[in-house]
Amino acid sequence: MTTTQKAKAHSPIMEAVHDAATDLHRLGFIDQRKMRKYDALCLEPVTEFDAEKIRLLRDRYQLSQSVLASLMNTSLSAVRQWEAGNKRPGGPSQKLLSILDRKGIEALV
Repeated sequence: MTTTQKAKAHSPIMEAVHDAATDLHRLGFIDQRKMRKYDALCLEPVTEFDAEKIRLLRDRYQLSQSVLASLMNTSLSAVRQWEAGNKRPGGPSQKLLSILDRKGIEALV
């Protein structure tokens, strides 16, 4: 995760710590390696989506596999393989699924 990405902190205190570290990094007082440590300590990791979670997410928003693929800028084949359990979504796809889960379809269009 880079300092320009915004994710939800574990708590308001951790969010304040991360915001302060981000400002210090921007001003040059904290290097990139140290900032990555703050990212790892302060921010929640992206939720892992397995086949069942992807199907449930798609059902919640009443999306077909092809519409989900289009929203995520991936192939229909990839979505089918995720839901069959043959493959798992990679990092960027996991992040987009997480955004869809937390913020809804409007966040992806």
